[in-house]
Amino acid sequence: MRVLICAVGRMRAGPEADLLEDYLTRFDRTGRALGLTLGEVREVEDKKNRGKDAEAELLARAIPDGSVVVAMDERGQVLTSPEFAQKLGHWRDDGRSDLTLLIGGADGLSKDLRARADFKLSFGKMVWPHMLARVMLSEQLYRAASILSGAPYHRE
Repeated sequence: MRVLICAVGRMRAGPEADLLEDYLTRFDRTGRALGLTLGEVREVEDKKNRGKDAEAELLARAIPDGSVVVAMDERGQVLTSPEFAQKLGHWRDDGRSDLTLLIGGADGLSKDLRARADFKLSFGKMVWPHMLARVMLSEQLYRAASILSGAPYHRE
């Protein structure tokens, strides 16, 4: 299953970008043997600042047909890392070819795009900066692949 991250905004060079690249490389390396590959990080930008509906339109165009869609949303479900790994494994085992993880802009995701999602995932009740959310998500993808492979990275 190919995993894509679709996010509003461009990641600038710096420590967040370095961490993102590191965790995504680790995920791709660990996940390949498990049938999980990194598709790409698709960044969209509403250059006219028309708001989250315009961002939603751009994000929707970036989602491959037939993809499992996961919206990162503060109102979503909070999972433990093993629960997230289990979900990832189920989507893969169901034969889905793509998993798309959506990260909205400063105002979050539109109501329509959240409604379209197959699953809504939250990192808790706190709101995180969107560039850090990418890093946190990439780390959790790597952690999930490590859990599924039985590697010692995750300790309970």
